[in-house]
Amino acid sequence: MNIGFIQFCPEFGEKERNVRRAVDLIKQTDADLLVLPELFNSGYLFTSIQEVESLSEEIPGGFTTESLMDAAKEMSAFIVAGLSERSDRSFYNSAVLVGPNGFIDVYRKAHLFKDEPKWFQKGDTPFTVHDVGPARIGMMICFDWIFPEAARTLALKGADIICHPSNLVLPYCQKAMVTRSVENGVFSITCNRTGVEERGGERLEFTGTSVIVDPKGTVLASASREVEETHVVEIDPQEAREKRVGQNEIFRERRTDLYELG
Repeated sequence: MNIGFIQFCPEFGEKERNVRRAVDLIKQTDADLLVLPELFNSGYLFTSIQEVESLSEEIPGGFTTESLMDAAKEMSAFIVAGLSERSDRSFYNSAVLVGPNGFIDVYRKAHLFKDEPKWFQKGDTPFTVHDVGPARIGMMICFDWIFPEAARTLALKGADIICHPSNLVLPYCQKAMVTRSVENGVFSITCNRTGVEERGGERLEFTGTSVIVDPKGTVLASASREVEETHVVEIDPQEAREKRVGQNEIFRERRTDLYELG
């Protein structure tokens, strides 16, 4: 199975331009599964709820999801991408999963970062795993990485690959994803964006360095900090199905009788 990410720098508010650019990059890439950044179609640094409203879309049915579905069908690929979702009068920082046969699912970000609660509701979707043929995949978004329960829940539900659209500004997530992959015995694809956004008196510099990690913690692909890059690697999803470290079966030996879960 060929899996990959498309790291690029969206222009804030230029939704159609960003989507068309992403689709062009998808069509230049030979992969079974691709991950795009968080909020790839809109940019990140909102300054008003009016901006959120104007740049959000229903999922499915919006321009972005429809465009991704068309690309997925043409390329016979599965695509995970982040966008702002409008549902009735609520807005969510969401990720969509589409495939050759169309829309599959949407995940709404559970753990909102920094000023995101000004614009988005906390996600209300479960951490769900989807069997896409050669692999079982789950989604989480950006700041979800710092809560180990997110990745562990996906792994316990059978995920082979965790797809992780991101707009990272902190310097250490990419290294932490090595741990998330090892402790859960999964592949992970963290697709970050590049560039700088400066709006409303605030400046954010995104850290790039998108990364694909295998269940043993080996970094299979890593992008640079500033350059837009696409990387695709070949994996065997079966490597994520034996939860063993040396002689130990890590999931079977979990001491749930001692864990205090709140």
